[in-house]
This record gives sequence, structure tokens and C-alpha cells, in this order.
Amino acid sequence: MSEKYQILARKYRPKTFEEVVEQLSIVKTIKNAIRFKKIAHAYLFSGTRGTGKTTLARLFAKALNCKSLSENFEPCNACQSCKEIAASRSLDVIEIDGASNRGIDDIRQINDTIGYSPSGNYKIYIIDEVHMLTKEAFNALLKTLEEPPEKIKFFFATTEAHKVLPTIVSRCQRFELKRISTNKIIQKLEKISNDLQREIEKDALYQIANFSEGSLRDAESLLDQIFCYSEGKITLDYINQALGFINPDYFFELDKKIFEKDEYFAFEFSDQIHTSGKDLSFFVEELTSHFKNLLIMKFNENGLNFLSESSQKKYLKSIEYYTQEQLFYILDLLTNTNLNKNALKKIHLEALILKIIKSKNIIPIDILVKRLIELEKIFKTPSQKPFEEIKTDETPFTNKALQKSSTNDTFKENISNSNEESEYQYENINFSLSKTKDVKVIKTKDRSHYDTLLKFTQVELDAINKH
Repeated sequence: MSEKYQILARKYRPKTFEEVVEQLSIVKTIKNAIRFKKIAHAYLFSGTRGTGKTTLARLFAKALNCKSLSENFEPCNACQSCKEIAASRSLDVIEIDGASNRGIDDIRQINDTIGYSPSGNYKIYIIDEVHMLTKEAFNALLKTLEEPPEKIKFFFATTEAHKVLPTIVSRCQRFELKRISTNKIIQKLEKISNDLQREIEKDALYQIANFSEGSLRDAESLLDQIFCYSEGKITLDYINQALGFINPDYFFELDKKIFEKDEYFAFEFSDQIHTSGKDLSFFVEELTSHFKNLLIMKFNENGLNFLSESSQKKYLKSIEYYTQEQLFYILDLLTNTNLNKNALKKIHLEALILKIIKSKNIIPIDILVKRLIELEKIFKTPSQKPFEEIKTDETPFTNKALQKSSTNDTFKENISNSNEESEYQYENINFSLSKTKDVKVIKTKDRSHYDTLLKFTQVELDAINKH
């Protein structure tokens, strides 16, 4: 008879504390509690899905009831107690689903049976998704939780700790599990693939790990699905086809078009994504991840060393097309985009891609301010004399002083105290400075400096308006 199939998430669930991924501080605390015999009566394991909450609770229960605990305080996984807990048939370790046993009657049943002595060291109740219990059920548990019998322990697990009553949390030692890093997930998936003698590309592992968002269980489930998709070598193309991901080459092509300022490509690119049937909101998430990777590589060329060499080369080529400021602008644009709220998603996507392509023309505000400050320093001199003025009407020129350097023909205009609107003309250049309709013609020996400054300022102001 063939061996019964077991999904990867269960088959490769950690059997010892040493196999637990990422949660080193929690493991150390638990082991020290066992070593110094300072076992609390209740523990709360909280964190996002797939990070090891229930696994740690089971391992802790194993260690407390193990008959042959190792010198490193690891469960032996060979004694009867360890085997029964692993098979979920131990009478001393009772696992309860908080979602389906959430009423006051279920908790009363626990209170009624809590007085029976365990056959091992401790009787342990593991309540998963404890936040699903009703308020009445929590209240029924309070007294028992505060002063349980000596041999009774409670282990709670939840993905939403903020929904657990503060009176319950205050009676527990709380462990906050962190998300699993992409590197750690890739290492675990690579280990599983080698154990199953399956060949898989490094970029494919990264795609799975990145999509799982810190959940090792999600990553293992995706890997299980991919292994069913193909019996040969798993490539990045297989991943994209099986899971509906966007081919990264699309993004590298977009990088090139942004550099070339090909604005029409925004419509071609959006149409290509739309006709492929991809979810446009998910596409924006992947595009955001792409530009985040570019920024990482911009800061540190070895920042994506978990990718294959070919992918790293593509990113290194793409970062030459961008400045850091441009990448910051694009990421800010993407993170503030929500296509789910838009009825015409395709049109909004086209507008978004068009803005990204036009980002090449944008000059950051801080650079504009810096340039104007530098210009002010260049054209400002210690000794200044008033210009000779010719007025085109009889309206007096008030609250203004147009000054000219006797040496450099530079100028400075003080308009801070004027509320009138004035328009000035230097040869063929017309510009408005304040709020009077007087037209002035300024006589000077050499206007080239003024013309240059005015033209440059106009370019800077146009860039600010576009931004």
C-alpha cells in the first residue's frame, strides 16, 4: 500500500525548537523557562498567519511532558507523550479551535474537566484563534485563567491580539511572533526542494517567498502547488504561468521606455497587462515591489544577492536609468494609488504609467530651491545703486527698490512690502512681479545678466508647476 500523501506545510513542520525559523528570542525564552523551572500558567502567541504560533505552542507542550528531554531542552520526539502530541491524540494536550468552540458552554466544559490530574507532567489547553471567543466565554475563563490548578497550563494563539480582552492578555505572558524574512523562506524552500530532489530556479523561489508576505506556511503551500504543476525543473516562467504573476521582463522593458521618455508606451503597456487578464491592483503591487528593488540596488548593489546572477544584472542595468530622487517619487506615486476604488481601472492604470514615464522630466523641489539660493548668492553684491527708471504712466512706483550693482550689472528686487500688481519689461521679456498694472522699462548698460537669470527662473518655475 502506498504511503499516504501529506502536504508540505505539515510534513515539514518543525519537530524541535532548533527547526523553528526566525523566532530565536522566543525559543530562547521558552528554553530558559524550562531550564529554570519558571513556567507561567498562561502564554499568548500572537502574530500574522504562518509564522509558527501553533507550532511553538505544540513544541512547548512536548517539551513540558517529554520523558527524555535533551540536554538542550529539546523534545525527543520518540517517547509516547511526544508521539501522541505530534499525532494530536494526547489526553494531556487538548487543542481547541476558538472559531468553532467560542461560546460560554464550551468554556464551562473546560472548567468542569480542569480538575482532573494529567497522566504526564502537565495538562495543557491550546486554544487556537482565541480572539474568536465571545465576551461571555472570556469572562467565564477569567477566574480559571488567573488561578488554575498547579498542573494546568493555557497556551493561546491568535492573529488578532487586539481583539483579545485586556483582562485576558494581562494574565498571560505574551510572545509576539515576527514575519519570516524573504531570505529565511527561500532557505527553507530550497531545503525542502533538495530533500524532495526537485530542481527549482533561485528566481522562482524568490517569487514564491516574496508573494507569501512573511508567511512560511503560505510559501510551502505555493511550493506544493508548483510541484504539482510540473514534474521537471521549475523555472520562473512556470511560476508566473501557474500562479498568475507578471513576467519581470515587462518591468525591465518599462525601465528602458522611461529612460527613453516614450510616453505612448504607457498605453501599449497597460493594454498588454489588461488583455492578459491580470488583476490590475495586484499588478500595481508587483510594480511597487520592482521599484523598491531598484531603490535597494541603488543604495547597495549587493542588496538583492538572493536573486540569480542574471536577474541581478538586469537590475544593475535598470538602476542606471534612474536617480534616487526619481525612484522616491515613483514609489510615493505607487504607494498612494488604489485601483480598487476606481471604476475605470484600465484608464487609471494608463494615467499612472504615463506619470511614471514623465517622471524623468521632474526636478525635485529641494534641488530647485538650492539652485535659486545659489543664483541669489551669485547675483547679490555688497554695493548696490538704484536703476534709472522710465515710467510709462503717471502712477507712482511705490514700495519697490530695483537695484543694480555698479560692478557686475546684477540686480535685486525687493517686493516683500508691495500689494500692488506690476509688470516689467526688459527688451522683449515680459514678466509679472507683484500686484499693480504699472509697466516699467529699465535702462541699463548690459541686460544679458538679467535676461539669463529671468529665463533660468522661468524654467525652474515651470518645472515646479509641472510637479
